[in-house]
Amino acid sequence: MTDSSNGINSEASPDIPIEAKQLRPGLWETVNERYPGSMITKDDIVPLARLKKPLSESRLTFVSSAGVQPKGTLPFDVVHPVGDYSFRRVPSNSKPSDLEIHQIKYPTHGAVKDLNVIFPIERLQELAAEHVIGGLTPNFFSFIGYNMNPEAFERTLAEDIADAVVADGADAVLLSPA
Repeated sequence: MTDSSNGINSEASPDIPIEAKQLRPGLWETVNERYPGSMITKDDIVPLARLKKPLSESRLTFVSSAGVQPKGTLPFDVVHPVGDYSFRRVPSNSKPSDLEIHQIKYPTHGAVKDLNVIFPIERLQELAAEHVIGGLTPNFFSFIGYNMNPEAFERTLAEDIADAVVADGADAVLLSPA
């Protein structure tokens, strides 16, 4: 018999209490214990900035933790134990065939078939062409999301990307996790 709340076959493991049969018991309660400072607290929330002009007049950039980068550029270090704190500029006029994914922390088979499922570059180009958005910045930005030191992430990668977004003249930023 399978417990519908957790998908575990209770007949195969009758001696395990039902509360212990979840696939990742207590995960959210213990993340901050295992990785101090990694959980965002309510005090850390910064309100979203309001657009100063209509979206149809705004230049948009895209920031993603998908690990997408132009072919032939230095690959992300996907095996470093604390992560890679660098990012790649992805020209916003790129075609998916110009790009590749360097990532081992999530399954990429769907993205390899259609990059837009994880890095919607063609959809954003279409929105700009249809004047739904005012235009795109010269570059989008990508990094790998596996970073085990949130303070270093904020101090280096997040600040570096924020500076690059401003330098590219973005009015709006679409953020997307992988």
